[in-house]
Amino acid sequence: MGPLDAAEAGSPGAFAAEPVVGLVAGRIAAVREGMVAAGVDALVLRPSPDYRFLGGREGAFLVVTAEVVAETDDPASVVPSGARRVGVDAEMRVRELFGLAIEAEFVPASAVLAPLRLCKEPGEVAAIRRAVAAAEGVLAGVRELSWFGVTEREMARRLGLLLVESGCEHVAALRVAAGEHTARPSHVPGDRVINPGDAVTVSVCGRWGGYCAEAARVFVVAEPPEDFDAMYSVVPAAYRAGLAAVRPGVPMSEVATAVAEVIDGSGYGRYASPHVAHGIGLGPDEGPRPGEDTVLSAGMTFCLEPAIHVPDLFGARLADVIACTESGALPLGSLPHTLHTLDH
Repeated sequence: MGPLDAAEAGSPGAFAAEPVVGLVAGRIAAVREGMVAAGVDALVLRPSPDYRFLGGREGAFLVVTAEVVAETDDPASVVPSGARRVGVDAEMRVRELFGLAIEAEFVPASAVLAPLRLCKEPGEVAAIRRAVAAAEGVLAGVRELSWFGVTEREMARRLGLLLVESGCEHVAALRVAAGEHTARPSHVPGDRVINPGDAVTVSVCGRWGGYCAEAARVFVVAEPPEDFDAMYSVVPAAYRAGLAAVRPGVPMSEVATAVAEVIDGSGYGRYASPHVAHGIGLGPDEGPRPGEDTVLSAGMTFCLEPAIHVPDLFGARLADVIACTESGALPLGSLPHTLHTLDH
C-alpha cells in the first residue's frame, strides 16, 4: 500500500510521517543544492515543521551538512569546524541558539527550506485531506453541543476535548467568538456568555497525522442579529470568487484581489480582513502567502479565509483548505457554508 492508498484507508493518525519517509532522500539532495546556492554550510533544526520535512523523529536537533544527516543532542559535534554560515530553524529559541556552541553566522534555514516546502507531493495532499476531514468532523459536531448561557471559554474547552478525541496531535488555534466579539479578527475566548440572538464564529486549527488543517464556520444562536444575514452572504460569495481565481501561474495576490472585489462591491470593503489566505501543510502557517506574491503551482496548499469584521457589531469568517491543481482549485473538505442555527 502506497501513501495515496494509505491516505484513503486509515484514520488521520495513520499518516504519522508515512508520506514523508520515501521522499526524504530526494529532499535531502534538494536541500544540499539549496545550501550551496545560499552559501550555507550546515542546517541545524529543532523539532518543527522543517525538522519533520526532513524526516526528523526523536533527536533534540537535526543537522544537515554536505556529507551528514544526523539527529543529535550535540549539533556542534556534527557541524564542520570551518563552517561560516549555519541555517537555523525559525522556531529556535534564544536559549537554544546560545546553547549550540557553534562559532558561525546564523541565518534563517527557511531561505533553503521554504521554497522546497511550497509544493506538496500527492501523498502529502492526501494526508492534508484527511486532516481536513478530522477538523470538519469537529465543526460538524458543534450543533450537537449546548450553547445557551455558556461562556466562550467553556465552549472552547469542550471543542478542545473533541479535537483531542479526534486524534489531534497539536492544537495550533481554537477560537470561539460570540456577538460583538465576532468583529475581532484575533479574539481570544473569554467569559462572554453566549445568548440567543448572537452570531458565533468557530475556528479550529490543529495537526493530525503530521499535517495541519484549519476550518472555520459561522453559526447563529436561535436567530441571527439584525442585518447579519445580508453581511454573511457576502463572505461565501467572496470565497467562491477567490476559489475561481486559483490556478497554476496565477499570483496569490490575484486570489486576494478577487476576494476583495466581491467584498468591496457589497459595500463592506472597509470592513474586509486584509488576510485572505495562508499556506498550510506540515505547519499551520507557511507559504504561499498573498503578500509575498508567490505564483501558484500545482501542489500548493493553502487556507482560503475571507472575512468581514464590522467594529462593535459582528463579523464572519470562513476558512477552508484548498489545493492548487493543474485544472484549478480543489477544496480538500466538503463542509458546506450554510449559516446553521444553534437551537439549544
